[in-house]
Amino acid sequence: MGAALDEARAAAARGEVPVGAVVVRGGEIVARAGNRTRQLNDPTAHAEIVAIRDACAAAGLERLPDADLYVTLEPCAMCAAAISFARIRRLYFGASDEKGGAVVNGGRFFASPTCHHAPEVYAGMAERDAASLLLDFFREKRNPG
Repeated sequence: MGAALDEARAAAARGEVPVGAVVVRGGEIVARAGNRTRQLNDPTAHAEIVAIRDACAAAGLERLPDADLYVTLEPCAMCAAAISFARIRRLYFGASDEKGGAVVNGGRFFASPTCHHAPEVYAGMAERDAASLLLDFFREKRNPG
């Protein structure tokens, strides 16, 4: 989760919402990313999506059934769907997202009968650090200077 937090900090430094993600296979990080929606002018460039795309490209595979994803914020519905479609084995996330999350909050994507694959989910990993990054980022946006 430390590497995901590093990616979140780098995203914040770029002016992006500080969310970071890493994909791990065989005990090694194979992809890492932070949010890039503003940089790429792409609403789908969430950290999870970018990291999954990079991991799939590196492996030459469309699915990663032996991979684990570490992300600093509870994934939204779009990211949960990508995690499911990629057949990610385990999802570890930091801060819960009551408004936009779709794993333990909101629509609970993986509990839906239409979900094709649900990873093992481990919530609350480095939650305080991940939440602090988000709170500090948005506090600064509201009160610059």
